[in-house]
Amino acid sequence: MGQCGITSSKTVLVFLNLIFWAAAGILCYIGAYVFITYDDYDHFFEDVYTLIPAVIIIAVGTLLFIIGLIGCCATIRESSCGLATFAAILLLVFVTECVVVVLGYIYRAKVEDEVNHSIQKVYNEYNGTNTDAPSRAIDYVQRQLHCCGIHNYSDWRNTRWFKESKNNSVPVSCCQPNISNCTGTLTRPADLYQEGCEALVVKKLKEIMMYVIWAALTFASIQVRLTGLKGRGSSDRS
Repeated sequence: MGQCGITSSKTVLVFLNLIFWAAAGILCYIGAYVFITYDDYDHFFEDVYTLIPAVIIIAVGTLLFIIGLIGCCATIRESSCGLATFAAILLLVFVTECVVVVLGYIYRAKVEDEVNHSIQKVYNEYNGTNTDAPSRAIDYVQRQLHCCGIHNYSDWRNTRWFKESKNNSVPVSCCQPNISNCTGTLTRPADLYQEGCEALVVKKLKEIMMYVIWAALTFASIQVRLTGLKGRGSSDRS
């Protein structure tokens, strides 16, 4: 009966370690997604520290994988030293997840100021060529977010590109996709996206940061519950 209980406890503990591995994969995926998405918008903010929560999330995912490995080996070998190491790293991960939540809210609050500070400069650097990084960034944002200009399409009148081109047009990335033969001319404003990009870029970046915050909160709470189960499983073995 005792041996059966030990075997059952081991099974539960190994299963919990597999959950930690799954959590590690999900957190690393979220961190990578944030990096890739922010790369499309990096011209609209200058503070590289905004990505710190994403870096930490990936580090947490890596630690969770190591935790699962250590916990699995310690459970199978019934190593008290291994389980102690497991508990120490698990505590470190929990503290780190709390730090991610705090930093996430701090940098999320800074997003609007960052975008407001940078977006005018990016639009003034636009030259309409695919080889120019700011131009690619603006065209991408306008197509993806269905927007035109900073506050609306009329903002293009104040850009260097508009004044030099002298064709009374905005970039074709401002054209609504359902309008055929749209050239971006301001004589046909109904063909263009009506909403400006500034507010939509801020909204998008804040949404991305919330993914990190919710991921950290979710896995911190799951971790607490799983640690309680693991602790009971370890008590059953003893």
